[in-house]
Amino acid sequence: MGIDVTAVDALGGEVLDWRFKAVPASAHGMTVAEAGEARLPLDDFGTPLLTLDAGALAHNVQTMARWTRDAALLLAPHGKTTMAPALWRRQLDAGAWGITVANLPQLRVARAFGVRRVMYASTLLDPAGLAWLSGELDGDPEFEFLSWVDSVRSVELMDEALRAARSQRQVDVCVELGGPGGRTGVRDDGDAREIAAAVREARTLRLVGIGGYEGALAHDASERGRASVDAYLRRLGNLHARLEYELDEPILTVGGSAYFDQVAEVLGGAGGRVVLRSGAYVVHDDGFYRGISPFARGTDGERLRSAMHAWARVISQPEPGLALLDVGKRDVPFDEGLPTPQLVRGKGPLEGGRITVLNDQHAFLRDTTAEIGDVVRLGLSHPCTALDKWTMIPVVDDADASHPVVVDYVRTFF
Repeated sequence: MGIDVTAVDALGGEVLDWRFKAVPASAHGMTVAEAGEARLPLDDFGTPLLTLDAGALAHNVQTMARWTRDAALLLAPHGKTTMAPALWRRQLDAGAWGITVANLPQLRVARAFGVRRVMYASTLLDPAGLAWLSGELDGDPEFEFLSWVDSVRSVELMDEALRAARSQRQVDVCVELGGPGGRTGVRDDGDAREIAAAVREARTLRLVGIGGYEGALAHDASERGRASVDAYLRRLGNLHARLEYELDEPILTVGGSAYFDQVAEVLGGAGGRVVLRSGAYVVHDDGFYRGISPFARGTDGERLRSAMHAWARVISQPEPGLALLDVGKRDVPFDEGLPTPQLVRGKGPLEGGRITVLNDQHAFLRDTTAEIGDVVRLGLSHPCTALDKWTMIPVVDDADASHPVVVDYVRTFF
């Protein structure tokens, strides 16, 4: 087991109260487990509200697990998408190789729940953080950790901090390769080889692979965008073949949730262990990822399903053609597209309607048949900026039902 199941199960004992904005007063005083068993109707919950769909979550976890298995790839889903150990457990139970994190607070959450194998998809330079990591590694022989470096200076700083901490175990690192206009990652192949040499010379570090992020180089499924991803992946594979690693099965890690089909096609035979870090798939969406996911672009297999929805009430119709909903930027994502109205709970599909503006606590719904008091279900775009707004998320049996029932709750730790 790649996670401490006792720690995850203990989340069921947390008492629900006013701290969790999604939880109705009628559930205050119940534990999470008791509230799940009570199967409260969604009608009892206030608005605004974010929910997850039980069937969609299960479908997405199994669909991605099956696809990566068939493609002979390993999967270390990015935990930052959900920051929900209960969902990480599902992913690990389905065969995930490990969990990816992006910063030190996320790493601390992973270790608090006993995640055994963690990829740190960044460079950890904080001396206090490295000292803490050293203690984690030295205190738990089963804990596997690897991070990235993209400069000789980063190698020097890590080595200095780990020496100061008197680290007993080496820290595994991958050289990170970037691309023009991308984020982090060394740009020049010659510099990458120098970084690799510096890692091999550092007593506290071990060179175990190469990594990067192709999603920083494209943002759509156009021919030009996909060509830039292919070019980057080929370059990554070529550099991978030229580096000298310090273990028999080196790691080559790439892969967001938009181009993992290309990763399989270009790097599937690269040698060593190819590790995808796709994270958005478990929740998916009705916006950006629905349009760009390989499953929507013709990749064989079942499509992913959006597991997240927002629910908001029409609280005002101050002028013709305009309705105001009690949901805003504090509640739903908006960086990759505005929410889309889908249905009115208890009445069925919504005829017309579009969200044009989000304020902090209000949404402007135009051209709709919804009436004051109606609860509108909204499709959302970008799970990575949705779940971080909610610390306790109800899971419904079926978001398409006329009157969904809440069967579980997901605790997040952002």
